[in-house]
Amino acid sequence: MIRLSLVRGILALAWALAFAASHRPLNAVAVVLLVVYPLIDAVSCAIDYRTVPDGSERRVTALNGILSTLTAIAVGVAGVVGGEGAVLGVFGAWAILSGAAQLAVGIHRRGPVLGKQWPTLISGGLSFLVGAVYIAKATGQSPSLDVLSVYATGGGIFFVVQAALLIWKSYQKR
Repeated sequence: MIRLSLVRGILALAWALAFAASHRPLNAVAVVLLVVYPLIDAVSCAIDYRTVPDGSERRVTALNGILSTLTAIAVGVAGVVGGEGAVLGVFGAWAILSGAAQLAVGIHRRGPVLGKQWPTLISGGLSFLVGAVYIAKATGQSPSLDVLSVYATGGGIFFVVQAALLIWKSYQKR
């Protein structure tokens, strides 16, 4: 769990830097990066799924992985045929749904064994709210993908903080 959170956070931060540098105009590199971001989440969910015992948390993790995989496909199509507004709309819908899933997992894991999961809860809640804003912006006059780098940066920071809290919690137990 520690390594997964840390790697996921570092990948999100690296993605944010790469996307910020390459998304104008919306070109092939930007579309590939847009597809990669939800795939990072899908792979993380698959890894997490293997460690979670059977039950509702495991089902939510599997659902989130499937959702992220479908989002990768949808955002790729949106980037090729729909433009920035379509991409932002797909990202917004994904942020809402994955934020809700992250909240559910964080609430389930909030016990003392897993460090209370406050960064996961905050990140999930913010993802949900930001997704609604993205959908509103997608239908507006001039949708911009600049916000996606900020979104990934925030998510990356939350995952790194979560890893740090889990490390701290494991040292306290010793």
